[in-house]
Amino acid sequence: MRFDTRAIHGAQPADPLTGAVNVPIYLSSTFRQSAPNRNRGYVYSRSANPTRHMLEDALASVEGGRAGLAFSSGLGALTTLLEAFPTGSRIVSVDDLYGGTWRLFEHHRRQFGIRVEYVDMTRTENVAAAVARARTDLVYLETPTNPLLRIVDIRAVARIAHRAGAPVVVDNTFASPANQRPIELGADVVLHSTTKYLGGHSDIIGGALVLKDATQAERYAWLQNAVGAVPSPFDCFLVLRGLHTLGARMRAHEASARAVAEVLESHRKARAVYYPGRPSHAQHRLARRQMDGFGGIVTFDIAGGRSAALRFLRELRVFTLAESLGGVESLVDHPASMTHASVPKKEREAHGVTDGLLRLSCGIEDPADLADDVRAALGRV
Repeated sequence: MRFDTRAIHGAQPADPLTGAVNVPIYLSSTFRQSAPNRNRGYVYSRSANPTRHMLEDALASVEGGRAGLAFSSGLGALTTLLEAFPTGSRIVSVDDLYGGTWRLFEHHRRQFGIRVEYVDMTRTENVAAAVARARTDLVYLETPTNPLLRIVDIRAVARIAHRAGAPVVVDNTFASPANQRPIELGADVVLHSTTKYLGGHSDIIGGALVLKDATQAERYAWLQNAVGAVPSPFDCFLVLRGLHTLGARMRAHEASARAVAEVLESHRKARAVYYPGRPSHAQHRLARRQMDGFGGIVTFDIAGGRSAALRFLRELRVFTLAESLGGVESLVDHPASMTHASVPKKEREAHGVTDGLLRLSCGIEDPADLADDVRAALGRV
């Protein structure tokens, strides 16, 4: 099945009891047993729930993995993933990283003896050098990155990591499986904040891991139950609903992003524009090679720095100033004071997150209205 069909029908059969086309929401914390340890596969909803089970199978289907695991948030998924790595483990990570992931690595996991080395993974020789310096237990990356939309060659990084015996985890939140499937490119684990494009309506918080290997999936399923960061059945239902329209929504998001990027690239007040769908993007050719589409995020650096950025935010009429991304409505974020505020200023700016940087999550409104909104706001700055 092609992607749009699989997103609706893959691993989502009709309810066998009633024939319901949509998955029922099983709002039960516990399940009847005919005798001790004799059950129908469900005992307690932290361990397994039928609605969550359907979501996890659907996530594995759209990502091309052996198994999916759903969590209460993207960071809940990452926290559970890291539980598999004991004291002394070493992670090689992309340096342009979501602020919440950086906070978890730096302010929490280091106290347990986890070492993280950050490298610019747009140059694969940097990954090879970092992996060669010491034993590497995990290679972790985002592509496109948050917020600068840099593209990492997943296939090349996976080859380097696997030669050193290290698994590769790819945060695929920005691309979504509609546009990129890292397991097909050699990744071992795919991570998502399902809050974003998979849910798609800014009404749930969730996360997911999709595993390439069945043995690995069993290990992480055990940790999922042990750590307990699982989503509610209702949130699972909402993500399943979001999956059904993911392909159509991602095409609409991309149309919006292209229109906005075109306005920004031609405007004198945009000092730098980052969108992998534009030929001007440094890794545009790589993006074309490993992605089916370029997503709905556009990032740009406004001339005039922080003061100009704040004026621009006040002048927007359609875009809403808010954290998060990937919903049907257009949002705008000031990374330096919002999503990446936990990263020290010196380190932020060294990686390109300046006080004038703005991240636009282009929704599925009429692209012309979004382009007009950005153009008018820039004109009033």
